[in-house]
Amino acid sequence: MDFAKLSAERYSLRKYSDRPVEAEKLALILESGRNAPTAHNNQPQRIFVLQSPEALEKADACMGSHFHPPVILAVAYDPAVSWHREHDGKDHGEIDAAIVATQMMLQAADLGLGTTYVGMFDPEKLKEAFPEMAGLGITALLTLGYPAEGAHPARLHSDRKPLEELVKYL
Repeated sequence: MDFAKLSAERYSLRKYSDRPVEAEKLALILESGRNAPTAHNNQPQRIFVLQSPEALEKADACMGSHFHPPVILAVAYDPAVSWHREHDGKDHGEIDAAIVATQMMLQAADLGLGTTYVGMFDPEKLKEAFPEMAGLGITALLTLGYPAEGAHPARLHSDRKPLEELVKYL
């Protein structure tokens, strides 16, 4: 699929099938996250693959929305590794992690899988459930899987503001 078509047609999937995600496709998605650009190439991203029934249940208990995917990718960053802007100390780790998540979402779409970038979760509760995440900034939970029969974009998916409202040429 060409990129313009991919970016226009990709949507947040809220209804997943029970079909498992193949290890080969998951590996390609994770590789796209590894290849994502990061500030100063510090690569602070940390990705946790949650796919066992126990891990999915624990993650679901920390989320404010429930889509029941076969895989959840917890996308985080290590603030001890992320680049901090010299001028004001701004930590770019969360930006890096968001770029990583975006690349993985686009790779998943290119492979015929769906995702939803979930920001509605309790990070402290998640860290309690998964001690491996301690000390990290958790940016997103990326639900991942195949669309269920009848899955479709949300009603507002194609509503876009005019480009003139979003872009200013100076």
